[in-house]
Amino acid sequence: MRRLPARNELDGEAVMTSTNCCLTTKDFAVLEVMLERRRAFADPIVRMLEHKLSGADVVPIDSVGPDIVTLNSRVVFGVDAGPAETRTLVQHEVRGPVGSSLSVATRRGLCMLGMAQGQTATVEHADGRRESILIKAMLYQPEAARRTIKQKDQADARRPHGPRLVYSAAADWRPLGETAGMRQTEEDDPGPSAA
Repeated sequence: MRRLPARNELDGEAVMTSTNCCLTTKDFAVLEVMLERRRAFADPIVRMLEHKLSGADVVPIDSVGPDIVTLNSRVVFGVDAGPAETRTLVQHEVRGPVGSSLSVATRRGLCMLGMAQGQTATVEHADGRRESILIKAMLYQPEAARRTIKQKDQADARRPHGPRLVYSAAADWRPLGETAGMRQTEEDDPGPSAA
């Protein structure tokens, strides 16, 4: 896996400032492809992509913490002092309810990818305006959900396989046509039906 050299110059482009981020190998590869495609069109988000890739800690998919924002994570975040927003971080805009997803091709989406719950980062736009983004909560992370399912499957594998007998009809077997008698002990009163 290659790392890009860090770039400090702004050149009027959008730049993200943050202490660190953690990307899965999959998310890193997605951003590398995105960078190569965006460079061909001199996209203003190129500098931000280079910054994100150069400063990222890259971890295997199974090793990412459950509080890290990855692709397809459902996240609650705040921008500056505004109200909390909830979005699913996606690679491409998807069809669905308006406002339910946020693409990593946007400045906010790219900034949030790899951040941890409770972490704040600042995005500087081309016009000099800055936004502070706080990850308030992680509602869903696909890697954490996959680990939970895997652990459940492993726990189920320890249980004995096959059917389990819960009732045996053989204990109640009677020859065809025979009626069941009433069980009584000597002290039992058969009640009004015996009269």
